[in-house]
Amino acid sequence: MGREQEGDQVRGEVNPGGTEGGRRPTGVPPGQEGVGPLARGQRWTAPKKREVVLRLFRGEPLELLSRELGVELYRLEKWRDAALAGMEEALKARNGDPLKAELDCAMKRLGELTMENELLWARVRRPGPLAKRRSKK
Repeated sequence: MGREQEGDQVRGEVNPGGTEGGRRPTGVPPGQEGVGPLARGQRWTAPKKREVVLRLFRGEPLELLSRELGVELYRLEKWRDAALAGMEEALKARNGDPLKAELDCAMKRLGELTMENELLWARVRRPGPLAKRRSKK
């Protein structure tokens, strides 16, 4: 017996579709399965997680997705909560903040004045053309 067949017998499932783990897509029309169970050696990348979370946002039941994808409920909830937190942070961000623009302008001007000051001090400290002709009395 192969490893996949043993898993099916332990769970009491029959593997009708030949999918890994005996899971079949549920509630998704054929040809529209965005993300399914991972093959051996695959990882859950950010785009795959995004597709799963979008399916949750569209109203697919958490339990059915968990069974279909072979992902624990707590992990799906964690992905959904992280996506909601990310959306909230993105919506809080302000585009074209006037205070930030004013601060950037002030910092730029401060840098220019600092450079100008340093150049003037370097010029004052440098000995002029008559420095060697003066008496040392």
